[in-house]
Amino acid sequence: MAKAQQKGQIRIIGGRWRGRKLAVLHAEGLRPTGDRIKETLFNWIQFDLAGSRVLDLFAGTGSLGFEALSRGAAQATFVETHLPAARQLQENIALLKAEASVETRSAEQLLPSLPANSVDLILIDPPFQQGWLPRIIPLLENSGCLTEHALIYVECERREDFSQWPSNWHLLRDKEIGQVHFRLFTRES
Repeated sequence: MAKAQQKGQIRIIGGRWRGRKLAVLHAEGLRPTGDRIKETLFNWIQFDLAGSRVLDLFAGTGSLGFEALSRGAAQATFVETHLPAARQLQENIALLKAEASVETRSAEQLLPSLPANSVDLILIDPPFQQGWLPRIIPLLENSGCLTEHALIYVECERREDFSQWPSNWHLLRDKEIGQVHFRLFTRES
């Protein structure tokens, strides 16, 4: 990610922090999930969030992870290697007094080190046009960090041609909005 610029804002659209605006960096490659997509995703998973442990794998602004916390998730880990963005995430966590932490290791470094069955919901929204899905999806499944019925959210470019999902991931929802294709899976043993 390139040098950070001035700060912008994201808005939490539901839950206990509904309407709350959080500062985020404007940086090249930083692409917060739009409100329309967020609203759709959280309508899909609204009854599965209470008490869940969330991993926001390519956190960026933290838009998805903060939304999950606002709507009842118990804990979130934000994974962000761009240090200015990671510092902004830490500031927002402190501001909200959220039960969350920030990891600055890459997804490839972090996943193998996570405890078994420690993630109930994973949010995967990697930078576009960098080929992350073929590298991360097998690593994620082999890491053992996902619980048996974990929810897996994947957001990518509409034109990205990736179809090698693990055989034990069951597609629950699939939608396209604009140039974004997003899917929700559940993991079965």
